[in-house]
Amino acid sequence: MTGIVDVDVHGMNQIQAQMAIDAALRRANASVYRIRVIHGYTHNTILRDMVQYKYRDHPRVKRITPGSNPGQTDLILRELF
Repeated sequence: MTGIVDVDVHGMNQIQAQMAIDAALRRANASVYRIRVIHGYTHNTILRDMVQYKYRDHPRVKRITPGSNPGQTDLILRELF
């Protein structure tokens, strides 16, 4: 694992998506600085909202930013200087 890890949660319910994101956070080593959660934007605003709410206070997540498109959210684990 290096740099950016993608977690695609399309078609998952909230519990399944949370399990996938939690697993990615557990597996992320020191080289991972961003987890890109791909949730979609047409019908999956529930997943987007869950990601933004649930992980805002997670101990490994420094901040949450919108991705490069409306169908993704980035969990920033550390800042690149």
